[in-house]
Amino acid sequence: MNIVTILRSGHWPSLAGAWLHLTISFMVWLMVGAMSIPLVRDLNLSEHETAWLIALPLLGGAVCRVVAGWSADWIGARRTAVAILAAEVATLLWGWLGVEGYQQAVLFASCLGIAGASFAVALPIAGRAYPPTAQGFVLGLAASGNIGTVLILFLAPRWTMTMSWHGVCGLMAGASGITLVVFLLLVPAEGPRQAVGSAGWWHHAAGLIRRRTAYWLCFLYAVTFGGFVGLCSVLPLLVHDVYKMEAVQAGALAAVCGLVGSLVRPLGGYVADKHGGLRTLYIVLPVVAGSVVAVTSPSLFMAVSMMVLSAGAMGFGNGVVFQLVAEWFPKDIGLASGIVGAVGSLGGFGLPMIIGTVKGFTGTYDLGLWIFAGFAISAWGTVIVALKGLHGSRTEP
Repeated sequence: MNIVTILRSGHWPSLAGAWLHLTISFMVWLMVGAMSIPLVRDLNLSEHETAWLIALPLLGGAVCRVVAGWSADWIGARRTAVAILAAEVATLLWGWLGVEGYQQAVLFASCLGIAGASFAVALPIAGRAYPPTAQGFVLGLAASGNIGTVLILFLAPRWTMTMSWHGVCGLMAGASGITLVVFLLLVPAEGPRQAVGSAGWWHHAAGLIRRRTAYWLCFLYAVTFGGFVGLCSVLPLLVHDVYKMEAVQAGALAAVCGLVGSLVRPLGGYVADKHGGLRTLYIVLPVVAGSVVAVTSPSLFMAVSMMVLSAGAMGFGNGVVFQLVAEWFPKDIGLASGIVGAVGSLGGFGLPMIIGTVKGFTGTYDLGLWIFAGFAISAWGTVIVALKGLHGSRTEP
């Protein structure tokens, strides 16, 4: 089945709407990291304060994804998606008109976490519009909306050269409002739903997370997706501090890394469809670990190469993990996407916090990157164990 046939096998406007929703939401979600250099200067932030400000949207996204997963299964993914975009507009308008000082900036950054919840609704909207045989590719394509990472990392430093970071918030509020209108036009209204009791849903969620495969996928996604968004969030500040790049150059380099990671994500899902998710992760995870530890190489060429390689490997792994989510939890894709995506966001929160905190004590980014590489090696070890348990079997569990 070729790509055109796959796209025609379902409702492509829903796929397009899901992709657009995720793209603009990723731009909103990673705004603080993209504007970290002017924010540090304007708010006179310490390294610890900077780490918290960059990481808080990722933590907020982790919490909001679980709630969005519940809402998508309870009242509908489309209604939840509309509410998320409306909340983004409101938060960005506050950022444009009212946020002053570090304390308010902390609350603003936390509220931006609502944009991270897009994943828990965009993927179910795309997945339910296509047959099971196309899930890996379609979910990977929808999830490539994390290309919004590229756009905000590339554009925000340029925008801050001509306007304040408050002005960037106003600009993004307008973009989010337009996206809301387009989304409503592309994605059809959902049919009548049988309401699911709130208590029953949370009981179901607790039962799902206790399943070994669910919390294992959470760990794998925390390394791949969490590592991707965490690395992209800290890269502008890292290359500015270590290699003395200006904000625009640092943002462009981070954008290239985000672009590579976003473009290869559908390829990860496609390869996993063909060869199996676990077998694909067996190759990808050691690449993640090996490239991350060389991000601060003395050679700038080597450092840039490893930044691009690590982002690409993590982006590829993102697609692989969600192919496994669709394969192992076909009847609970909204709930599973929300839970797995939430823990992935926690991984993204942890990476900036680890790197920022360790740098505050050691004065270097190296140890924090080594710690993350250790998590990637641990994830690889679990995949090896799982593959040994599948020896002689033709299909994955």
